[in-house]
Amino acid sequence: MIRKTMIAIALGAMTLSAAACNTVRGVGDDLQSAANAVDEET
Repeated sequence: MIRKTMIAIALGAMTLSAAACNTVRGVGDDLQSAANAVDEET
């Protein structure tokens, strides 16, 4: 019972960390795109 609970917690943590990584990467890409657009205007 405890082993199944630990496996479920570990899988949940991996899923959340993968989602957070993608979110941070997306924000970084958006900021870089905005910076490139400003550079092209000047």
